[in-house]
Amino acid sequence: MRAVVLTTYGGPEHLAVSDVPEPGAPEPDGVLVRTAAAAVNPVDLQTRAGLHRGHSAVGPPMVLGWDVSGTVTAVGTEVTRFRVGDRVVAMSAQMATGRGTYAEAVALPEDLVAPAPASVPLTEAAGLPLAGLTARQALDLLALPPGASLLVTGAVGAVGGLAAQLARLRGLTVAAQVRSAADAERARALGAERVLVGADPADLPSGAFDGLLETAGLPGAVAAVRDDGRAVSIVPTRVPAAERGIRPVVSYVEQDGTGLAVLSGLVDRGDLTLRTAKALGFEEAGEAHRLLAAGGVRGKLLLLP
Repeated sequence: MRAVVLTTYGGPEHLAVSDVPEPGAPEPDGVLVRTAAAAVNPVDLQTRAGLHRGHSAVGPPMVLGWDVSGTVTAVGTEVTRFRVGDRVVAMSAQMATGRGTYAEAVALPEDLVAPAPASVPLTEAAGLPLAGLTARQALDLLALPPGASLLVTGAVGAVGGLAAQLARLRGLTVAAQVRSAADAERARALGAERVLVGADPADLPSGAFDGLLETAGLPGAVAAVRDDGRAVSIVPTRVPAAERGIRPVVSYVEQDGTGLAVLSGLVDRGDLTLRTAKALGFEEAGEAHRLLAAGGVRGKLLLLP
């Protein structure tokens, strides 16, 4: 089968389409998924550059990718939730599992897989797993009560945009930090009741919010949280400092097919909107990495076999 293989650590030029062995029959608790699309995420760029080589279970040559959407083509003898022909989505923590999703087929344990939203094209559904689970789990860690105010930085990014929508569904009052006026309407459309424009945390109102979900690498945004408030970051290299009774923590995304099924249901109910920026072929994987690295992408970049 065809897959996008990272031949050696380095730049996007080291991504190449190659023929690799197709997965065999699934494990008893596994499913085989024929890929419709794989999404490109920042962790893929970091892995490609070698930033995670110290704690990755696999190294080059390897297939990158954490997100996949597709159709089940085979199931293991112990699988009960899926049948051949089902439309599914999944997140595979590629660094740990070695199961990258930039491939025509992916074999995964059943508990990582969820039904794909029926209300969106199967290709677009590939943008849900990692970003959606990251947002959901970060909000769980924040554990703000209904009625509390939340500042989301990077609120039109992949994670921030889903977090803003999920926070509203939890009864939170959402304020969105965005970098430009052009993004203000996007943030409002995603559920923000208040929009703060600018990349300088010093311009944020001091102590105005009960909590912070930091997705943009702006640790100084913690100043906008009230004394003894809560702060969660998904950027482990730029964690806000503890201050005024606020003890920021980092949320690391975990594989979770059950949680992903909940998110898929929210899409089908119209409560969660997915955004696709661009779909490219496997041969354009290097270009997809360059686009994401350049910033300013509003929506997911997808790779199609």
